[in-house]
Amino acid sequence: MIRILIVDDHASIRDSFRSAFEQYDDLKVVGSVADAAFALFFCRDKQPDLVLMDICTAGGASGLAATEKIKEAFPAIKVVVMTGFDEVTYMPRAKACGADAFVEKGQNMTFFIQVIRDVMDGKSYFPEQKTIPVQPGEAPLTERELETLRLICEGVSRKEIAERMCISENTLYRHIQSVTKKMGFERTGELVAHVILNGWINPRY
Repeated sequence: MIRILIVDDHASIRDSFRSAFEQYDDLKVVGSVADAAFALFFCRDKQPDLVLMDICTAGGASGLAATEKIKEAFPAIKVVVMTGFDEVTYMPRAKACGADAFVEKGQNMTFFIQVIRDVMDGKSYFPEQKTIPVQPGEAPLTERELETLRLICEGVSRKEIAERMCISENTLYRHIQSVTKKMGFERTGELVAHVILNGWINPRY
C-alpha cells in the first residue's frame, strides 16, 4: 500500500487525485493540504510514503521549499513535484531540492499513477529541460545563466546574487551581458519584463 499526501491549492485538483487513487487497492490518500507550508507537519503526523507536491500553493508557499524540508527531515519519503506552469527553472530546482520526480499537470492520471509506482520502486522521472528562446544563431542559456536570470527576476541585488552563486561581481556582469545578448536585449529591465510576461520565470515561487 502506497500512502500518499496531496499538496495543491485547488480543492478540485486534490479531489480529482483522491478519486482516481481510491480506485486502486495499492494507493491510499492519507491527507491533502492546500498550503505547502503545512506539508512537513502532515508528514510528521501521517507518515506518508509519498508526497504529491504542487509548486505554487496557497498563501504563496513554495512547494520547492517544502520539498527540501521534507527530504531533510524524512529522507525515506518520496516527493513527486508537479506544476501547471511553463517555468523553465522549476525542474532543475526540484531536482536540487531532492525531489524524486517532476510531472507537468497536463499529463493524464494514468501517467501520474505510473510515475508514483515507479518512484516507489526506486526510479526517478525528470522530463527534458525546457529552454527560453534565444536569438537565431545563439547557444541556449546555460544553467548558470538561467540561475542568474531567475535571481534578477526575483529582484535580488547583484551583490547578493554574486554571493549566492559564489562568483565575483565581474563574473556576474559577464553572465548578465551574455544573457541579454543571446536574447536580443540591451537593457536588463526589458529582458526581465519579457521573460516574466511570457511565463518562463515566475519570480513569486
